Amino acid sequence: MLKMVGFDGDDTLWRSEDYYRDANAEFAAIVGAYADLADSAVHERMLATERQNLKLFGYGAKGMTLSMVETAIALSAGCISAQDIHRLVAVGKRVLQHPVELLPGIREAVAAVAERHAVVLITKGDLFHQEKKVAESGLAGLFRRIEIVSEKDAATYRRLLDEFDIAASEFAMVGNSLRSDIEPVLRLGGWGVHMPYHVTWAHELENGLDAGDAPRMRTVANAAEIPAALVQLGTLAAA
Repeated sequence: MLKMVGFDGDDTLWRSEDYYRDANAEFAAIVGAYADLADSAVHERMLATERQNLKLFGYGAKGMTLSMVETAIALSAGCISAQDIHRLVAVGKRVLQHPVELLPGIREAVAAVAERHAVVLITKGDLFHQEKKVAESGLAGLFRRIEIVSEKDAATYRRLLDEFDIAASEFAMVGNSLRSDIEPVLRLGGWGVHMPYHVTWAHELENGLDAGDAPRMRTVANAAEIPAALVQLGTLAAA
């Protein structure tokens, strides 16, 4: 049987990627004054810089802001003005200060799941920013544990499951990212409920799932479908 269900935070409980997309659009507009490049080329350079910097800065708006500055300096051949660098920093600050907007029906879905299982929140990113979002979400009281981690891979989930003292086969993860929320848990022998968001960061689109993983996961269109999907997986887990 399923004993515990984990929920992702960004773009599962609340909106997030929309704000990063807006920030990247502003970034491209600022850099466009210095480099004669299509927006797609600017975004590709930015993504490459972010990937290189993940192990140094981690995930989140602060790392994104530093990567924007670094990319802007490179694309402008060092000619970007201090005023425009300040504008880039302001873009990052706005992302850090955005309001927490819960996805439709997610509060009710988490509450319904909590009636049947222990629920935990497992989210990654900047500690201060994630703590702020958890506090402003009003959902903290529904979770038995709240874990803010630097990476969501098999090693991280293995450590958490050991701390929770449950087997992977007794755990299901709900999230929007196949790479971070679903694949690592399935690889350990757990279960997954994938709730795609309408936009996803390119880095999170990469995963190694295939048709053989389908029996251990369900895909839902919205939050209201999460409890039923977990009932289905619970039946399989019990068998």
